[in-house]
Amino acid sequence: MKTKVFSLIAMFVLGTFTVFAGEKTEKFKVKGNCGMCEKRIEKAANSVKGVQNADWDKESKMMVVKFDDAKTGTDNIEKAIAKVGHDTPHHKAKDEVYEELPGCCKYDRTEEKKEDSHEGHQH
Repeated sequence: MKTKVFSLIAMFVLGTFTVFAGEKTEKFKVKGNCGMCEKRIEKAANSVKGVQNADWDKESKMMVVKFDDAKTGTDNIEKAIAKVGHDTPHHKAKDEVYEELPGCCKYDRTEEKKEDSHEGHQH
């Protein structure tokens, strides 16, 4: 009897996870410049297990990625993109990897100042 109850509970829990896990689409900024960047960024994102589709737009610098959120998340995808030399909102590419990019792929790496920042002046 205990085994049957435990089995029913286990099936219910697994069924619940199956319902909540699934396809998710996220957008985030990725620094890059050209068509070579686009191929490199999309290849890196698509190499992550669970990613179903990755599309980076060089004009807007926005990545749209569709993935199975039971297998991966945006953090893993951003890490993979940073590993090939492109900065994302949460992961910066290593300097030595960035320096190996072709000249046309080297984007502006200066930090964007936040509007509410108080750097550079005193109160």
